Amino acid sequence: MTTRTFHRPLLAVALCGAMTVALPSLTASAGSSRTADERVDGSSGIGDPYWPLDGNGGIDVASYTISNRYALATKRLSGRTSVRLTATDDLTSFSLDFLLRVSKVTVDGASATFDRTDGGHELRIAPAEPLAAGTEHTVVVRYADHPAKYSYAGERNWLASKREVVTMNEPHMAPWWFPSNDHPLDKAIVDVRIQVPNGREVISNGKLVGRKVRKASTTWHWRADEPMVPYLAFFAAGDFTIARGRHQGLPWLVAVSQRLSKGDQRASMRLMKKTPAIVAGLEKDLGDYPFSVVGGITTGLNPGFALENQTRPTYPAVGGSYTSLVVHELAHQWFGDDIAVQGWRDIWLNEGFATFMEWRWTETHRGRSAARILRSYYDNVPSTSDFWRVTVADPGATKVFDGAIYGRGAMTLQALRNRVGDATFWKIVRTWIREQRGGNGSTEEFEELAGRVTGQDLGSFFTAWLRTPSKPAMTADNGLS
Repeated sequence: MTTRTFHRPLLAVALCGAMTVALPSLTASAGSSRTADERVDGSSGIGDPYWPLDGNGGIDVASYTISNRYALATKRLSGRTSVRLTATDDLTSFSLDFLLRVSKVTVDGASATFDRTDGGHELRIAPAEPLAAGTEHTVVVRYADHPAKYSYAGERNWLASKREVVTMNEPHMAPWWFPSNDHPLDKAIVDVRIQVPNGREVISNGKLVGRKVRKASTTWHWRADEPMVPYLAFFAAGDFTIARGRHQGLPWLVAVSQRLSKGDQRASMRLMKKTPAIVAGLEKDLGDYPFSVVGGITTGLNPGFALENQTRPTYPAVGGSYTSLVVHELAHQWFGDDIAVQGWRDIWLNEGFATFMEWRWTETHRGRSAARILRSYYDNVPSTSDFWRVTVADPGATKVFDGAIYGRGAMTLQALRNRVGDATFWKIVRTWIREQRGGNGSTEEFEELAGRVTGQDLGSFFTAWLRTPSKPAMTADNGLS
């Protein structure tokens, strides 16, 4: 998913532990018909224990049509979002995750009452008529506010100057700029229109559909072809240099902020233009790239991390040679974007795979083998290090982006490769991608698949690597002999 730090030193890795969480199904119960007394208020969360208010019960979103205006000088955002959703229960009310001040809400064209609950993170909506399970509805929310005023879960995620803005963060970003069902379990199509002063550019996910130029402003229209998790939707506005092309049939578009120095602009554009070739290299191991377009953007702001926004990752200025960072974020297009986590405790499936693909890139480009990198970690991190004290399969909300999730996640995969052999390992990876494509994946599902493909009992292996907060023993069973 996201690379939280650019220099991941050997000792800055950690392990995440996996546990099963029963998250509610987003499938409507066919034929449900409750009396007025039996109708419910959709829950304020989807059921993830790490962030109980993330997502919402009783709804399944199909699409977001976002039409926003952003004033760079005042950092004020205003607009409307149309949310097309299906009720998955008989509802008297439901919630969307949103932080900004709302002026009006309609459901199917009729005014709905609304209020704030749970510290302002939940926009509770009561339609004029109850919603029946299995029925589709269009919810329109109008709003205007200054996103930088707001925080949630200890995060203040609005990243902006008076010349540039970029909406990039994880695990939360959407509630600062559009109302959403903000959890990886509910992917949806995202269509984005952003109006900015003339002369400014807007970059977002997917394809540039068009621009509408008025006397003083321009509206940029972007649309992604494939559903995405809400935090992966983004826009950046400011002064950008844009380059585009086609590589082996895949359209690409990259952008670099003109707020950077001339030298940084040149170096960043060199790095961004590596994107299509890196995708082609990853496809040799992972199969076809999962989306219809690809790209990247380098911001002139200082986020302190890069993020795998779907189809177009965002990066800080790191120079022209930091290929491994681009490999990491593009590997996330398979692991984290196309296959999202079932719950946030499964984060190692994103970060471990993306980090492992960095190691794989190194070994296929005249560097150390992934097996040697694994041994270097193992041999140089003492058993007393905090690196080994994280439970990779269930790290807890405060540890989801601990360095160990990246490092120990990648170690787990290379150790599995050592244990089962190269050909079988890549069969596991390709099967995982094929079976989970477009959906969500959990640690338990990956373990089951690995056992099924190999015909081996890998329980003790995964227990040692993913569920034990201590250094695995140097044994063949653990892929370390």
